[in-house]
Amino acid sequence: MIHPLTRRSALLGAAAAAGLALWERPAEAAGLALWERPAEAAGLALWERPAEAVGAAAFDAARERWVSLLAGGDHGTAHADRTEAVEGSANAVLRKLEFSPRGPSLWPDLPLGDPRTGNFNRAYNRMRTLALGWATPGTSMYRDDGVARTAARALDFLYEHAYHEGLDPRGSNWYWWEIGVPRSLTDTCALLYDGLPKDGLKRWLRPLRRWCPDPERRVSHPGVVETGANRAGKAMAVAVRGLLTHDARLVKRAREAVADLLRPTRGPGDGFHRDGSFIQHDVYPYTGAYGVDYLESVAKLIVMLARSPWEIPGIGKVCDIVDRSFVPFVFDGLMMDCVRGRSISRQGHRDYHSGQKTVETMLALLDAAPERHARRWRPLVKGWLTRNTAVPYETVAPLSSVAKARALLDDPKVPVGPRTTGTWVFADMDRVVHRRPTWAFAIAMSSRRIGAAEAMNRENLHGWYTGDGMTYLYTDDLTHWNDELWPTIDPYRLPGTTVDTRRRADLPHGHRRLPPTPWAGGVALDGEYGVAAMKLIAEGSSLRAKKAWFLLDDAVIALGAGITASDGRRVETIVENRNTHDRHPPLEQGDRWIHLPGVAGYALLDGDGAKVIREERTGRWRDIDTGATTAGDDTPVTRHYTTIVIDHGTDPRKARYAYAVLPGASAAQTASYGLRVRILANSGTAQAISRGDLLAAVFWQAGTVQTPDGPLTADGPCTLLVRRDPGRKEVRLAVSDPSRTADEVKITLPWRVRSVKKGDRGVRRAKRALKVEVGDSRGHGHTAVVRV
Repeated sequence: MIHPLTRRSALLGAAAAAGLALWERPAEAAGLALWERPAEAAGLALWERPAEAVGAAAFDAARERWVSLLAGGDHGTAHADRTEAVEGSANAVLRKLEFSPRGPSLWPDLPLGDPRTGNFNRAYNRMRTLALGWATPGTSMYRDDGVARTAARALDFLYEHAYHEGLDPRGSNWYWWEIGVPRSLTDTCALLYDGLPKDGLKRWLRPLRRWCPDPERRVSHPGVVETGANRAGKAMAVAVRGLLTHDARLVKRAREAVADLLRPTRGPGDGFHRDGSFIQHDVYPYTGAYGVDYLESVAKLIVMLARSPWEIPGIGKVCDIVDRSFVPFVFDGLMMDCVRGRSISRQGHRDYHSGQKTVETMLALLDAAPERHARRWRPLVKGWLTRNTAVPYETVAPLSSVAKARALLDDPKVPVGPRTTGTWVFADMDRVVHRRPTWAFAIAMSSRRIGAAEAMNRENLHGWYTGDGMTYLYTDDLTHWNDELWPTIDPYRLPGTTVDTRRRADLPHGHRRLPPTPWAGGVALDGEYGVAAMKLIAEGSSLRAKKAWFLLDDAVIALGAGITASDGRRVETIVENRNTHDRHPPLEQGDRWIHLPGVAGYALLDGDGAKVIREERTGRWRDIDTGATTAGDDTPVTRHYTTIVIDHGTDPRKARYAYAVLPGASAAQTASYGLRVRILANSGTAQAISRGDLLAAVFWQAGTVQTPDGPLTADGPCTLLVRRDPGRKEVRLAVSDPSRTADEVKITLPWRVRSVKKGDRGVRRAKRALKVEVGDSRGHGHTAVVRV
């Protein structure tokens, strides 16, 4: 994709062409921008003046604020367990450290000779762990002179053998050189600052002038302008280096890069979109991985530089991003896996780790957040922390954040907030989230705009179907998704998917699949109802299907139609594949229903029957991730699964399915649910249901659906929700075109339209019908209230 260039980016490119970075050129030759001119001549504010014009106290105060964010203050005994964990990790690093120049290595398991192993990146991570132990009050090594001297010697060793400005990366991962090590190194130096020789500090940080000179520039690929999480990560490293070396220009450079990130992207590609979507690597939804890293870096930069000459404006914008992009995906402190990309395969990065980063960021922002955000966030976060007893926050969060969390939990004036409810269609990343008071349901789709699954650096090797309509049900069992699920679940039978049962090879590095269809998306109404739909074009198979989900207040209705294949293999639709941990719980079944206690009921509404498979499955994290720095271990883990499968047989022709997922329902409610909902259509033209005063439909093309009140017609592709009020004089409706192919859609309701009471721009009455201008909407919804 083409990244929009800022003026500074263009200047950087010109300087690079001359073989010299802009900030390294003589002032008279560089054509200096305003902030690089003499302060007196330009009338500059304090933070825009040269480094010598900003007192050392400003740098030190910001650095100390950063250390406080990392290590916290003196928390006494209230968090002794967390302090003990920090100390234990630091002592383990120190105990095993031995200087071996012949290796060379600092730790026997991390030889530093070949940068392609990533061991040098791991070594700096261990240095950060050691520095955190040294800087954390309450540990036995707190500010110990001997530990500081050992750390300084180790940093000298790493500079000489692993990371200096004259090295050749030799085909290793650019990220380690330009973000991974710079972040760990600057944090380490900040934490150990008072115990390090200042001449050594300058030497150890010198490589960053080559490898991480500017947040916007990628050294290894000079034509790439950094975006999203990568730019935010580099901004953090540049800012901390500036504080450590008292270089105001570096801090200001980081400040500018972050300010640029706060603006939503104007088109497809990386960054935050106006609908809350977050994309990284051009086509992949990554709110819960790169997005969390972005949020953490930006928020901590704001806090670190608050009340300093480089204060970053726009905290309200960051808070808006949290509300729009993150809160819908956090369930009791867990980040939904549907937006964690290839991170789901990393043994050391579970949903609670991503959730913890989100909580930590919100807690850090609370003191400075606008009251309209703080007033909602306090009970919201308190609710997350209170309900998640499966993975207590204090076991994964840093000490400074644990102290804030404990203060919030102990504050009697802050109530325990309920779970977030609502329905969100993230059209710019093909994700839909539907949340009710006791459960949540998410759908991961893909299209020619959004990739089905990313495999990179030998990660996510079995993620073949994670973007093919996989569904994620969240209940009170907060360990379902993080209890060794990804190495043990059958990757050919992911919930919600329709699959060809062929055997598949591991996804190769750089795998990038954009299904050749525009059809993926949906629409929401009143924050309580939703419709989602995608056209499935399977990879490496003739399998085709049209899949729709109708999101109601107590159920999710899933319809499939036009299921066709001709490869001589069996095709299945997976209703559910539930991790029941260390046992098979009792199961109740009827003629066309199945009930899994504590989870949900599953009612078959039409088409083929289903079979239940109960099995123990064993796998290893290394089966799905063999990455250089993220690889899982070889330890076999076993979990029990209850799988519900609809078998369409070999080479089906226009097969279909219809089932309801009823979270938290009883067996009796499951058995009778088929009487409460009516399937109006389930074909390649339209899929539709009705229940009470609600009509919901997917029109794959122009067509008509017969409803209890008369025909419902659309003259083009769209998803549609219609809700008639109890007085039956008004109708609320929502329309979108997930295919993004129509300019306008005419909707003829079962009732004559008298007028449009209110509606989004582009919705108007046309005789007895409605016309909705959906062109250029990028799949987003249009709502209206009409009199009938």
